[in-house]
Order: sequence, then structure tokens, then C-alpha cells
Amino acid sequence: MKKLIAVLITLLLSVVANANEGKKEGFLTTKWCAERGYFSSCRLESYFCGEGECFQKWETGEPETEELVLFVHDEGKYYNIKLTSNLPRYELDEATNRNKVKMIGKIDEATNTIHALEMKAPPPPGKSFFKGCL
Repeated sequence: MKKLIAVLITLLLSVVANANEGKKEGFLTTKWCAERGYFSSCRLESYFCGEGECFQKWETGEPETEELVLFVHDEGKYYNIKLTSNLPRYELDEATNRNKVKMIGKIDEATNTIHALEMKAPPPPGKSFFKGCL
């Protein structure tokens, strides 16, 4: 009986801990590009220093200021991405500037932040054959 009660308490605590976990699907980009509506033409330097054309004033050795966000098309807003120890930064590289990226984690609606525990990226586009002059 004690084991049954312990299992039920553990199950209840895990449900309460995961109560505000959820998932959002959208376009993974930088905050600078999302604010300006640049999706297909997001400048790559915005991933490094946080804005477009920053390479002109950025000096070697200055810290990087990368602000990744997930723009959710259905809601028309973006969520800041805060990485946890479960999701290293390099795993987001395959999903950069791609649509239908799913971020799974704790969602804080007050600050529009996703504390990302897991990320699922769509498969890369298939190979195509160009039928024109090169």
C-alpha cells in the first residue's frame, strides 16, 4: 500500500511540474529579423551581433549578442528562446531560418519566453535539378 501511495504521489508531482510545458511551432530566426518581418532575407550577421549591417561597427573580440526567437504565424508574435541544459545551442543550427520548427518546453506567456527543453526541425528540402543555363 505504501508503494502504491508513493507511486501516485510521484506521478502527481510530475504532472504538476509539467503543467506549464507546451510546444509552439513557427519560424526560428533572430529577434531583429522577426521585428522587421525579414524571414526569407534575414541577414546572417544578425545571428552574430544582433542586428543587420553590424559588421561595419563590430570589432574583433566583442561578445556576440544573439537573440533567437520563434515567430508563431498563427499568433502573429514571437517568443524569445532561452536554452536549458537539455538543449545545447549547436542543435539549433539545423533549424535556423526554417519554418515549422517545434520548440518544446516551459512557456512563460507573461514574458513571451520559451524555456526550451527540446527542438524538432523539419527535414531539409529535397534535392532538385536546375534546368537552365549555368
